[in-house]
Amino acid sequence: MKKIFIFLSLFVSVAVLTFLGLKSVFAEEIEVDSSDLFIKAVNPGYTIDGKSNVGEMIEISRKNSDNLVSLAGITVGYTNSSGNYSTLFEFPEHSFMAGETVLLRLASSPESELAAVNYTKTLAFKAGITLERNGEVIDSVCWTGKEECLKEFKSSTPTTLVRNNETGKFVHVEKYEPVYDEKSYYVEVDEEEIKPSQCKGLEISEILSYYENSRDEQFIELYNSSSEQILMDGCKIKYKNKTYELKGILKAEEYYVYYPKEFSLTKNPTNVNVLELVDTDETIVYKIGYPNGQRRGTAYARIGYDGYGKEIWRVTYAPTPGEANNYQEFKTCEAGKVINEATGNCVKVTSVGERICGEGQYLNILTGRCNKIKTTEEKTCKEGYFLNPDTNRCRKITENKGADYSLEPENYEEKSSFVALYAVIGVLILGLGYLVFEFRKEIRKLFCKVFRRSP
Repeated sequence: MKKIFIFLSLFVSVAVLTFLGLKSVFAEEIEVDSSDLFIKAVNPGYTIDGKSNVGEMIEISRKNSDNLVSLAGITVGYTNSSGNYSTLFEFPEHSFMAGETVLLRLASSPESELAAVNYTKTLAFKAGITLERNGEVIDSVCWTGKEECLKEFKSSTPTTLVRNNETGKFVHVEKYEPVYDEKSYYVEVDEEEIKPSQCKGLEISEILSYYENSRDEQFIELYNSSSEQILMDGCKIKYKNKTYELKGILKAEEYYVYYPKEFSLTKNPTNVNVLELVDTDETIVYKIGYPNGQRRGTAYARIGYDGYGKEIWRVTYAPTPGEANNYQEFKTCEAGKVINEATGNCVKVTSVGERICGEGQYLNILTGRCNKIKTTEEKTCKEGYFLNPDTNRCRKITENKGADYSLEPENYEEKSSFVALYAVIGVLILGLGYLVFEFRKEIRKLFCKVFRRSP
């Protein structure tokens, strides 16, 4: 019995030690020194071929690529040219770096899908970023052109700040392709905590940001494109990296109008502002960005689809919250005014029937004024002159007084033609004389032969 007890004790001890050892090994795989992470490259994005924020990204790398790196508590901070600090992105709990790099891109960038994570605040040409863990700075880089910072970016010459692996210093590089590996970053989630998807089919169909009188006019219109009702409890709207929960039931093919109370939409953003609908399982079921170009009293609405099934969005002067969207290109003018399509402004209507002009006048429909009608009958010329109808001027009449100037035909010869003829004849005579002189001996022999005379 004693031997069995000793055996069981040894077995339990070995099992506990083994478990602790495995736990220690696993901990070593994910817990690494914060200094292992560093900023590899930064690009603030440029406007190229009419597209804005092209190339904007932040590339984070690590020195040791053998083990997993826990990114929990890692924050990317941003400091603008005025010295104001804000959080650009904070990695969530249970997030890990499995590859050599993690690529972050601006959400409104054309390449936003080619990134592990997205952020919403665009980088300026004069600014700086930091890589922090629990408030402690791990790495940083700035590009303001002042003190120890690198020179700023220039829109005329697009470059990327890239860290040299040998020297550890950043340099401006004209051509650089960041590394994106979709398997290099993942978030570990307990399957028991994952809620079933219930928001699929929910879409954003209209956005009003540029209100006329009050912020309360702002709205986000949702549409259920599915054939079944959607329980929106747990569905969320995501805007500027923050989420706001929805509630209620939306029937199939019906609209729901969400009036934001906890946040305000940017009225007319400089860059594209992105709105997302997030499902209960944290997946994005719909994403749309409303661009610069919003006007007072307008909405940004989906008005249909093109031949390839792509959504068509337009700024419309006919907001329709809770109803099918209607596209109106120009504003509705008040009575007595019409739209000037060249400027989009309302101008006063000038009607011909509103004004009667006097005799000898006509109504100029462009100015609404009566102008005098100019006719040739209004002007009379004195004796010896006539009125030219084309110029409305008096011209002197040329008379033939008979005896003083007889009407005899006058023959006209083109003197230049005779001069040319005389010149040709003269050239021919000179040429003939030259030939006679040059061949005078031959001509003399021929003459004697013909008339049988000796030379």
